Amino acid sequence: MVLVNSNYLKLKAGYLFPEIARRVKAFSLAHPKANLIRLGIGDVTEPLPLVCRDAMKIAIDEMGTESGFHGYGPEQGYLWLREKIAKWDYQERSCQVSADEIFISDGSKCDSSNILDILGEANRIAVTDPVYPVYVDSNVMSGRTGDALDVGQYQGLTYLPINENNNFQAQIPVGAVDLIYLCFPNNPTGAVASKEQLAEWVAYAQKHDALILFDAAYESFIQDESLPHSIYEIDGARNCAIEFRSFSKNAGFTGTRCAFTVIPKTLKGKDNNSNPVELWSLWNRRQSTKFNGVSYIVQRGAEAVYSEQGQLQIKSLVGFYMENAAIIRRSLIGAGFTVYGGEHAPYVWIKVPEGMNSWNFFDFLLEKANVVGTPGSGFGVSGEGYFRLSAFNSRMNVEEAMQRIVNLK
Repeated sequence: MVLVNSNYLKLKAGYLFPEIARRVKAFSLAHPKANLIRLGIGDVTEPLPLVCRDAMKIAIDEMGTESGFHGYGPEQGYLWLREKIAKWDYQERSCQVSADEIFISDGSKCDSSNILDILGEANRIAVTDPVYPVYVDSNVMSGRTGDALDVGQYQGLTYLPINENNNFQAQIPVGAVDLIYLCFPNNPTGAVASKEQLAEWVAYAQKHDALILFDAAYESFIQDESLPHSIYEIDGARNCAIEFRSFSKNAGFTGTRCAFTVIPKTLKGKDNNSNPVELWSLWNRRQSTKFNGVSYIVQRGAEAVYSEQGQLQIKSLVGFYMENAAIIRRSLIGAGFTVYGGEHAPYVWIKVPEGMNSWNFFDFLLEKANVVGTPGSGFGVSGEGYFRLSAFNSRMNVEEAMQRIVNLK
């Protein structure tokens, strides 16, 4: 009989968002006339920017000609897209990132998990708590943790609590770790990090020869230009950090799939004999072996993001969702909730009412207001007592959802 990967059996509960879907489905079956408003999963709702759609249409027509047809593209992504990314996302912000250090992919969620393919299993891993569940679950699935503990954590991981007491900024570990997952603007809390705070992490990584896995999927939502958009704005980060970015939220590519990962050529790890190894070469080999690239059509759509009209349309799209976040913040604060986030990120992080836990509040909003959010405990032990609402929805739905919650309060 075939053997299974028993590491999957360590996952005590279903992935957070399928569990939400299960509860919502059960409620919908019991209440078929309920008008649900979903502010849970961070999926966008507004149409793709016109400039991206037009670029894709042109690319489709090209694919219908002998001279314009494209088969397998480069696994690293087309150079014309990587050059645009290098110039506008990095070099314009004085970051030393070149086009050949950028790898186009079908999602930063995939990359933040797949990156483990090139990293040793003995690495000591630190994650914030609460945390985007993929960071933890992908390590569990690949055998890098022990068993699940009764408290909801896993043996073998170093958890860095973030809450209102430390302004949602994880403290630098006392001991040495090898891999550090950081996400700013943060999912789920919406917190941001200053250059000074990121510099402390870079200094720690350099001191301990650690690697920072930096998720910047929400950088376009930053409203204060003094805040860093990239880890590479920090001196020394090229020698200790990998960065993940995505077109999913800023350009609405959640259903189209396009993202990228930056691996500087100066970045090195060690083999079992402590010899230095270039991580860029390992990732390049991994992608060339296991990935056939993002479609030509999609990459042309992503390239259009960097046109003059593309930048205007992206700014408008981000602004729309940030206004939704502002409406959520104002409404909940006015109703007496304690609210965090929503100022530089499309997520609002709120404290649940006294006497409830996170899943209690989820069920309460679902049943009484027909509004779907995300329980904070689903992001980790330190997320208990909090609740995430997403700004990704129509203006009408956001306003209606807030009215329902305010009326409940």
